[in-house]
Amino acid sequence: MHSMSRLLKESWTLVEERQDKLASYFYARMFLSNPQLRELFPVQMDVQRARLLGAIVTAVQTVDDPERFGEYLRSLGRDHRKFHAEPEHYDTVGFALMDALRTFAGEQWSVEYDQAWRDAYGRIAQAMMQGAEADANTPPYLHAEVISHERRSRDIAVFTCKTLQPIQYEPGQYLSVETRYQPRLWRMYSPANAVRMDNTIDFHVRAIGAGWVSSALVRKLQPGDMVRLAAPMGSMMLDRKSSRDIVFVAGGTGLAPIKAMIEELAKFNRNRWVHVFFGAKDRDDLYDLETLNEIASRFPWLSVVPACSEDPTWDGEQGNISDVIVRHGPWDNHDVFVSGSPSMVKATMRSLAEMRVPSIRIKYDAFGDM
Repeated sequence: MHSMSRLLKESWTLVEERQDKLASYFYARMFLSNPQLRELFPVQMDVQRARLLGAIVTAVQTVDDPERFGEYLRSLGRDHRKFHAEPEHYDTVGFALMDALRTFAGEQWSVEYDQAWRDAYGRIAQAMMQGAEADANTPPYLHAEVISHERRSRDIAVFTCKTLQPIQYEPGQYLSVETRYQPRLWRMYSPANAVRMDNTIDFHVRAIGAGWVSSALVRKLQPGDMVRLAAPMGSMMLDRKSSRDIVFVAGGTGLAPIKAMIEELAKFNRNRWVHVFFGAKDRDDLYDLETLNEIASRFPWLSVVPACSEDPTWDGEQGNISDVIVRHGPWDNHDVFVSGSPSMVKATMRSLAEMRVPSIRIKYDAFGDM
């Protein structure tokens, strides 16, 4: 197992520098050998470019962690049903991948490398197909109607949609969302509520730079629009068996999954203290603070600490949320959940490590350019 993992990592270094070109070649090869595959991908390929290849490479690199690897891939396979992926598509992707690697690695590509990638890809495809197969009786996605849409700040919106069939997910997980404004471009968003009887779901979205989907969800989406939601994924979930107190650290719209978990806790929690740290650049970006404070006023076990990193007029905590949590610690006996941008999650993980919080007690969700 380990030598396979070594061969994969070693051979990837031969092409890593040129992965953009490798990705272009990989897609061109794939679409040439099976033109119908092109229809499964978004019109704007530049956004998509690194995604499929990135997912394959991530999967290949986790080959030496069979349990995590297997579960991750089965859920990826379930998720890919929304693209109408068929078994023969996996073969086409495999051929294109091998061809691209051989082409860009050049002289140094060896029979051993070839074999290692073929075996690893074979396992990936098999696990994904098993995941898809196990889910074959459920629809690959659900339709939902937008029933309300509210701009909360310069670039943040909160919208609620109602699915036409019941939907199941665990608070803390995320769903893939697709709209008519960017067909076939799916992006992950966490519901900001626990499952409700009326099948409504709240989403918090920030329009990020050139993020096609996030901009559409914030600036174009309106009540009456239909969206599609695909299978829940992610493992940032509450452990009901734990009796430890909880620390939630949210950056910006990273508040959504944390709010869902608080809602879930409200159903059964009697004895766990829950501390929420909510960080943003300025007060405008503390877009849901009012609701959060209102929830805290109803539940004595819940406390909320908001902080701004770039707002001198803010009279609460100042600084990055990753530093604010240090001032309020120690947290080494707590379960910790971190949700926000990759840089915010990284900084918070560093603070937690310095505070000696065991990594086994930390769950996180970092979401990038949406």
